[in-house]
Amino acid sequence: MSQVVTVETDTIKENCYIISDHQDALIIDPGNDSEEIVKAISALQVTPHAILITHAHFDHIGALEVIRTTYQIPVYINQIEQAWLQDPDKNLSSSYRYAFTCQPAEHVLSPVVNFQIGSFQIEARPTPGHTPGSTSYVFASERLVFSGDALFKHAIGRFDFPEGSETALLNSIRKQLFTLPDDYVVYPGHGLPTTIGQERATNPFFR
Repeated sequence: MSQVVTVETDTIKENCYIISDHQDALIIDPGNDSEEIVKAISALQVTPHAILITHAHFDHIGALEVIRTTYQIPVYINQIEQAWLQDPDKNLSSSYRYAFTCQPAEHVLSPVVNFQIGSFQIEARPTPGHTPGSTSYVFASERLVFSGDALFKHAIGRFDFPEGSETALLNSIRKQLFTLPDDYVVYPGHGLPTTIGQERATNPFFR
């Protein structure tokens, strides 16, 4: 059974996740605080094989270059937001502390794609609305999903940013996340984990 470790980063409290299976690991959304991320990986005594990005807002990619360089591993992102890595206005870093850019991702994902990294089987499901290229990563064998800023515990992501859409976000959650079984654990981009069943039954945005 895989282990999921959360590293809460920066004052915005973004969740960077490390999912590990024995010696293999993946890093999801490395926000700021690269030292804390590296420390967590060292404590687990695992080898990271890739970085998965749910969406390219600054708080989810702040430590991307440090982590990529430290471990010499590739980055995966939805094709719609590949260019956002190099655009401080798109990734919103220009409106926060300081503007920054990242190098292009090595792998761009089409909507709804299944792929394998090491021992991990992953399904990338498009969940636009918070951003147009937002992607949730489903690990079916582990019964879990990393939802980025699409679905939160008793909440949904913001849709008031440029290119956000409330209609698209609600449709994404209904079609791509609420179609998963009830027992799937949801690891969101901010806040505490939840389950698909709990959110389908109690999330106030879907009553």
